[in-house]
Amino acid sequence: MTTPASGTSKATDAPALICGSFAYDTIMVFQDQFKNHILPDKVHILNVSFQVPQMRREYGGCAGNIAYSLKLLGGEPLPMGTVGKDFGPYAEWMDKHGIRRRHIKVCEDTYTAQAFITTDMDDNQITAFHPGAMNRSHETRVTDAQGVKLGIVSPDGREGMIQHARQFAEAGIPFIFDPGQGMPLFNGDDLLGFLEQATWVTLNDYEAELMQERTEKRLSELASHVKAIIVTLGARGSCIYTDGKVIEIPAVNAAAVNDPTGCGDAYRAGLLYGLSRDMDWETTGRIAALLGAVKIERHGTQNHFFSRDQFASRFKESFGYSL
Repeated sequence: MTTPASGTSKATDAPALICGSFAYDTIMVFQDQFKNHILPDKVHILNVSFQVPQMRREYGGCAGNIAYSLKLLGGEPLPMGTVGKDFGPYAEWMDKHGIRRRHIKVCEDTYTAQAFITTDMDDNQITAFHPGAMNRSHETRVTDAQGVKLGIVSPDGREGMIQHARQFAEAGIPFIFDPGQGMPLFNGDDLLGFLEQATWVTLNDYEAELMQERTEKRLSELASHVKAIIVTLGARGSCIYTDGKVIEIPAVNAAAVNDPTGCGDAYRAGLLYGLSRDMDWETTGRIAALLGAVKIERHGTQNHFFSRDQFASRFKESFGYSL
């Protein structure tokens, strides 16, 4: 299918500018239950230590995750963000996968953002997050990137998200606004300001509820501010609100459900790929849905892999027509 997606420009091989976070995720598994070691009547003097024999360190952050998946699809990601003095291993990973780093700023006096996540046998989690260099994302500028025809503002430092959205709008570059985990940073007026500048908005179902609550507007009203609002619904697929109608995108059955972390970022990479190539919304949404399913089958946010032919084959198998 090659019908132009509503509101897109002509198909292009120009890079997609991906503004957002980079982070290390250190994930540890506690071989017991937290409740067996935390005394409810002693939480006011809590001092507890967990031995974690299993640990892994993953490359993450929204910009890094989106760029990785877009590159797998054959797109040209151009990530933009701020990282710390410990970014070396992540930089090597990006180089290995052919992802350009020209607009990633290294702040030598701080660390790359990182999350320390401990999970127990009941899948309860205790997480500590250090934003580090992420809080300096406003030190990068959209206008520093050349030849960009499409972009996304994904979760990052508050000031960086505000400035990057403004810079995209002032430069006349269409972009996706993806508030994600950054939603708590903004009130209703802030969010309406983003919608006035963005071309498209993407949310999960919980974020969509928050967006409506904070702006005091229904989703159909909010959709009138942009060319499309895309809402993911987990195992129920996704919906695209555009031109006064709702396009339903089916979910793809995953071979295994191992780790949902990063599925939203993979989905957004699929959106960027379809939009940059003038695909219709039905096909763009299905590419995004399949990419999310591929990701959920693997642990970590950048450990999935496929060839272009493998993806095309699975697309036809899932949806009954060829890309």
